[in-house]
Amino acid sequence: MFDFTDPITTERLILRPFAERDEEDMLEFESRDDVARYLFNEPRDRADNARQLAVRMTRTSLRKEKDDLVAAVELEGKVIGYVLLVWLSEEHRQGEFGYVLHPGFGGRGYATEAAVEMLRVGFERLGLHRIIGRCDPRNTGSARVMERLGMRKEAHFVESEIFKGEWGGELHYAMLASEWRAAHGTG
Repeated sequence: MFDFTDPITTERLILRPFAERDEEDMLEFESRDDVARYLFNEPRDRADNARQLAVRMTRTSLRKEKDDLVAAVELEGKVIGYVLLVWLSEEHRQGEFGYVLHPGFGGRGYATEAAVEMLRVGFERLGLHRIIGRCDPRNTGSARVMERLGMRKEAHFVESEIFKGEWGGELHYAMLASEWRAAHGTG
């Protein structure tokens, strides 16, 4: 079980629960076509963004299977994206993580810096055995983040589903707790 009550501070970022004050920062990236391109949603308008913010503000605990945690990624007082962790299976100690970053802040390692903290929560706080990440094969930036994190590419599903009106594929990456410990010297 994990309750997200205290912010997580990295070298450059603060990961924290979303708050009402984040609405404009969130809209700045959520309304972009290039952000929504590989997500299941379309670019968000102001009303949809406000609804999604209200949902994210409640996603602060991992208490049982299927719960998800969503953390705002803050840089110098501005929310530039988010990271998330989903508790997929209690019995099999499985999780899934993801991340979205404002493209204007890409290429500087922020996504990797924030994502590593979601892996840390999953492995070190929740005691997960395995965490996966998924992305569209055309989303090479996301695939590179998972590779930098030390995740292993396990599958490439080719034209496996209709995604936004066309056949789309999916890359699956994974990391085991033992691989996390070996890479991060924990245990």
